[in-house]
Amino acid sequence: MYTASSMASPVGHPDGHTAMGIPGYVDLAWHGDDGRRPGPRRSLHLRAIATAGVELADEGGLGRVSMRTVGARLGMTSMGLYRYVQAKDELLALMIDEAVGPPDFPAYGQARWRDRLSAWAYAARSRLEAHPWVLSLSLPHPPALPNQIQWTERGLEALQPTRLAETEKLSALLLVNVYVRGQTQLATGLARGVRPGENPATQYAQMLLRLADPERFPRLTAAMTQHAAAPPADFTDDQFLFGLSTVLDGIACRA
Repeated sequence: MYTASSMASPVGHPDGHTAMGIPGYVDLAWHGDDGRRPGPRRSLHLRAIATAGVELADEGGLGRVSMRTVGARLGMTSMGLYRYVQAKDELLALMIDEAVGPPDFPAYGQARWRDRLSAWAYAARSRLEAHPWVLSLSLPHPPALPNQIQWTERGLEALQPTRLAETEKLSALLLVNVYVRGQTQLATGLARGVRPGENPATQYAQMLLRLADPERFPRLTAAMTQHAAAPPADFTDDQFLFGLSTVLDGIACRA
């Protein structure tokens, strides 16, 4: 998940910015073609481009996504896409925003801030699990697309009952966001290639026990031995809950 509290290394294109310093594709995503950009009016909405890219990535991974393949799915040339996005990294940013979608999970009501932020975290994880290719991407600019901003707003809303300053709420949300992405990426990687019904964490523990010399790695051996002998558990959910609870405990010390 990417929120406005996340930052990536900008590798954008200065000539693609508006006079206000806003990347052109970001401005177009927010306002559509209102005639302010030079050249003929653009008849295609950016969401159609993003949707085509998401479909290709869901079908065959990011290797299937290019300006050419997205253009072909839309019945246009790759050169035609350059009237909307200036490079593939901008296309990928739009795809991320489309994949995460708006935060349409239920309203918080009178729930405590921990329950609110937990609901946000689980909803974010669900979106990432639905489109795991998002986990391998970085944004070309700081998050500013419409859905990303909506997720940030819902996250800050979750933290409103706390005593944290507004900037501290952003930092707390960033911490949760980084945890959700990292843990989901780890769980997705461990589950890759595992047959249904098998526990990826148990398989990993057994592999390390075969590889690691217990005299050289006594602590790791002890941890993996205990894990391999433990009753079967849902690694994805159990580990996610443990880590999220620990992160929230840390925030609670300041909230």
